Amino acid sequence: MGGFIMSSRRKFIKNTMFAGSLVALGGFQSFIEASTTQIRLTILHTNDMHCHLDPFPDTSPEYGGRGGMAKLAGLIEKFRKENPNLLLLDAGDMYQGTPYFNFYKGKLIFEIMNKMGYDAATIGNHEFDNGISGIADYLKYARFPLVNSNYDFTGTALDGKTLKYKTFNKKGIKIGIYGLGIEPRGLVSPLNFDGAKYLDPVETALRMEKILHHELKCDLIICLSHLGLQYEDDKISDLTLAPQTRYTDLIIGGHTHSFIDKPFELKNNSGNTILVNQAGWGTLMLGKIDFIFDRVKQQKFAVAETARL
Repeated sequence: MGGFIMSSRRKFIKNTMFAGSLVALGGFQSFIEASTTQIRLTILHTNDMHCHLDPFPDTSPEYGGRGGMAKLAGLIEKFRKENPNLLLLDAGDMYQGTPYFNFYKGKLIFEIMNKMGYDAATIGNHEFDNGISGIADYLKYARFPLVNSNYDFTGTALDGKTLKYKTFNKKGIKIGIYGLGIEPRGLVSPLNFDGAKYLDPVETALRMEKILHHELKCDLIICLSHLGLQYEDDKISDLTLAPQTRYTDLIIGGHTHSFIDKPFELKNNSGNTILVNQAGWGTLMLGKIDFIFDRVKQQKFAVAETARL
């Protein structure tokens, strides 16, 4: 439906670039809000932070002085004050990349993400760098769930410790989230994935979105994906998954460290618009998408924005 009808780029805050686009999406199911005809829901998202707690050093030729979780947290807090009706999500690879991970493993990044108010995250391939137990042993520090739908952890240390999907209710808007992880073969040591099973991401996505749409009556369905944006071969990616879905509204991606100034807009298998977005890597970018739900028109719209730190 429709297309990008507005595009702009401007200074947002010092050293932060912002780009925006407006997209018309399909209808929705259960929104009931008597006091207003419209509700705005803000989705903030990150991916591939790789324990970059500090800004990149000034000696970095490409990213000198940029990024860092303090700057990221400040921007998130600014958006949260503008609209408390907000979800903060991460698309995986929180682990690995700096000495903070070597020393603290998953403990420090989870504790900082708690303070930043993350609502959910999915599992990237680097979360397995210390094996399945390297995730399970540190989940006690996370006050948000890890959502993954296509890794079967039955009989492992993660059995029962992750969620297949998660729902949230924000001012009468019901949001359903499911998660997809990349094929571990070739990326993760077999010993580090031992006992777990990898399930087909397309079949899994169709099953999860059917549950979230038909059974749980979600108004907005989001996939947290660590499949990667796109590939030159036929490997499954966010851009090849999107047209095969029926009810997913947004794919928040990771893994390929892709800097996208505005989301890709595709048609899903139902003919409705689905957005695909990714926010770089290393705490260098924050994705922001405002979904506007119009109760009278029974339609939802997305204002997609990207902030570069």
